Amino acid sequence: MTKKASKDSPKAGAKKTASRKDSVPAGKPGVRASGEAHADAAHLRTTNNALVDHAYLTEQEFGVVAETLQRNLATTISLYLKFKKYHWDIRGRFFRDLHPAYDEFIDMIFPSIDEQAERLVALGGSPAAAPADLERYSVVRVPQETVRDARTQVADLVQDLSRVGKGYRDDSQTVEEANDMATTDMYNQYALTIDKIRWMLQAMMDDEQMN
Repeated sequence: MTKKASKDSPKAGAKKTASRKDSVPAGKPGVRASGEAHADAAHLRTTNNALVDHAYLTEQEFGVVAETLQRNLATTISLYLKFKKYHWDIRGRFFRDLHPAYDEFIDMIFPSIDEQAERLVALGGSPAAAPADLERYSVVRVPQETVRDARTQVADLVQDLSRVGKGYRDDSQTVEEANDMATTDMYNQYALTIDKIRWMLQAMMDDEQMN
């Protein structure tokens, strides 16, 4: 007489396991996001990714917005690192002015790092933030050499901030044309912050003692 498999038998357990596996979308953890800047995570067949999409944006619109967010994220992180580098390296007459001022400027831009990254994630992206990615996408170069001179530091930062501020204004128009008004508003606010920091540093360069 053939025995039926009991509920506790290995055979029954195997059937349960197979049924459970069939109900879970296929995928592997740790899969790299694809697309421009490796930011498009909406189509990954990976664990816990089934509901990721681009919200109200089309694929083309997302591609445009994601490129700006990835570049500006890398740029902001690099600008933070550059302020810290100059904060550590500054020497001379203007030490007590610039050493704390650089940290104040960092406090002004630091929240935007997380905001830009989370905006990219909210739209179905995956931020690239490895050191090589930062170097690849940032428009700001973090110096490897030691720069002690106040005027050299400030002039370099004013040049960077001019470029970053213009980038935010240009990107604001770009993402507006891609129907992402929320990111447009973010960029307009960041442009105001960057312009203010640039004005403060440029004003210091008018001090004849800095020549």
